[in-house]
Amino acid sequence: MRPHTGFSRVAMFIAASCIAWSASAHDAALTAAAQAAAPEARAPAAQPATVFGNVRVFDGTSTTLTGPRYVLVRGNRIERISATPLAAPGARMIDGTGKVLMPGLIDAHWHTMMAAPPLSAILGGDERYLTAIAAAESTRTLMRGFTSVRDVGGNAFGVKQAVDEGVLPGPRIYPSGAMISVTSGHGDFRQAGDLPRTMGVPGPTDLDGDTAIADSPDEVRMRVREQLMRGAAQIKLTAGGGVSSPHSPLDAVTFTPAELRAATEAAGNWGSYVTVHAYTAEAVRQAIEAKVKVIEHGSLMDEDTARLMQREGIWLSIQPFPDALAEAFAPGSFERQKAEEVFAGNNHAYELAKKHRLKTAWGTDVLFSAALATQQGAILASLTQWYTPGEALVMATGANGELLQLSGKRNPYPGKVGVVEEGALADLLLVDGDPLADISLVTRPEQSFKVIMKDGVIYKNTLAEASLLE
Repeated sequence: MRPHTGFSRVAMFIAASCIAWSASAHDAALTAAAQAAAPEARAPAAQPATVFGNVRVFDGTSTTLTGPRYVLVRGNRIERISATPLAAPGARMIDGTGKVLMPGLIDAHWHTMMAAPPLSAILGGDERYLTAIAAAESTRTLMRGFTSVRDVGGNAFGVKQAVDEGVLPGPRIYPSGAMISVTSGHGDFRQAGDLPRTMGVPGPTDLDGDTAIADSPDEVRMRVREQLMRGAAQIKLTAGGGVSSPHSPLDAVTFTPAELRAATEAAGNWGSYVTVHAYTAEAVRQAIEAKVKVIEHGSLMDEDTARLMQREGIWLSIQPFPDALAEAFAPGSFERQKAEEVFAGNNHAYELAKKHRLKTAWGTDVLFSAALATQQGAILASLTQWYTPGEALVMATGANGELLQLSGKRNPYPGKVGVVEEGALADLLLVDGDPLADISLVTRPEQSFKVIMKDGVIYKNTLAEASLLE
């Protein structure tokens, strides 16, 4: 946990101010020399326009491919799509030779800070070590073809900043900031020795910024506004019990209606929205009544709740949990038992989503497992238990991109993602094969993805050196 306090920050500022005025010219010269020698972090250098020639396009909305197309990327946008060769003097030409050009993949339920390290490291590990793990995993995420992630809990702001500034390769991160919960709710990892908590006083987990405890409407408003101040694209609350939390039974309905309304009002005032973790029908219904726009999971909901979601236009962000995800918890443990109950309900939830044509997003919710994080594409491919490959890929591109637009003016990356269309942001994959016919291609990104482009910048290109158009 962070050792700093408000007093120490103030004291450091005062001390620095007192020292600064007495610095000598010699000290200033040394400082200038050190700054000159230090490498400066820069965003990726501007790249020439790129033309993808002779490609078939999966556009993220249709389950069929186009015929041969030429796609011009200039800056960070798709400028033009044509059935005939394009005149773009000076542009770099990538000959697709019939390969498939598709949108970068989007994981709508990702935890940047918690995907790879084990739970024991998160609860007791060094914060800088955990950030280094998250940074490395972000680069691997991009190399798996995921150009955007919707982070639904965790202090991912620093990693996001490093990615956006070009310090390290990684996906676009749409952060929620701290996962907001209640005392004993999902996301409260404190032990009995940490109690009692004083209302309004941040606890040790609050200082880390991965979770935040709020036990009244006023505290909820404060926690929501704190995340928005830090740059949250959307707000995440845990409206019901969860698997990984030690004191949170699945059937618990955590926030009160007034607390939920405080969150949706505060987020709405900033032009954004609230998404909630909820498994049971009761938790889902209470959240919808409080004007929540997205339900994460919904694995234990009933048919009446699915009808309500359809009628109110609520998004369902659901994950096809692999059995291996439960292995993060000891056999026979409270957490393992909860995982097995949730996993058993998932099939029914997917059937309800299809039957009632719910607006459905896809994500992984990988937690505490570097090995499972490598299976991001395989978890996407497992959607074929319920959907065709085309439907699954539309969900992981165009549909997830539509979900990201709910952030409104809080969207950190204004523009459309998840689609190949003129004017959209240039997040693109060139695939060796047809993923609409063989979705297993996304499970082998090292071999299948010949080019990975994000924001108009090429991060991977295994094809022959591109020529320049005259």
